[in-house]
Amino acid sequence: MTEVGYDIRPLEHRDIDALYAISLATGASGSDASSLYQDRSLMGAIYSAPYAVLSPATAFVVEDRQGVAGYVVGALDTVAFEARLEADWWPALRARHVAPSRATQGRWTADERRIAQIHQPRRTPAIVALAFPSHVHVNLLPRIQRQGAGTALLQRWAECMSLLGAVGVHAGVNAGNLGGLAFWEARGMERLSPIAESTVWLGAGIAQLR
Repeated sequence: MTEVGYDIRPLEHRDIDALYAISLATGASGSDASSLYQDRSLMGAIYSAPYAVLSPATAFVVEDRQGVAGYVVGALDTVAFEARLEADWWPALRARHVAPSRATQGRWTADERRIAQIHQPRRTPAIVALAFPSHVHVNLLPRIQRQGAGTALLQRWAECMSLLGAVGVHAGVNAGNLGGLAFWEARGMERLSPIAESTVWLGAGIAQLR
């Protein structure tokens, strides 16, 4: 363990359960979503586990004395990654989870909203993917926040992505996640023109991330 109390390292297969847990613990606009879901795997199945399986070389974790406390994941080519999700990730999940009826959409539970997202994934807007082809997600448990871990994770990820040829990178943040928006803006990302009401898109050149 370093003098700051945590280490940054490449993601390993043994970390996948931690990714699921962190995704749930930060799944309500950065707050704990455990009470919202009966199926505690849904958040991780959408937002973190696919990267551990399909793009492990671009995934890193932060680990403290209690274990894995955060992660950064992403992909070099967003359009290609979404195509891989469609071919290699979503089919098994769709077979496991029956799509909820659109007739009852106004009464969907949190689980049903996520299952609907599995059956009809939200694609990155073309205008965003064209200008900033790579994308990134960072999630930290409260115990590791405000210690520089998020910045350290992002720097490690950006170094890796630069070597792979990344030029521009984007992130999509729930409009209600004020902490997440502040984090990305402090890291050098700028808000893009409004595209959707629920998601704020931000982008930056890979060299501008800090």
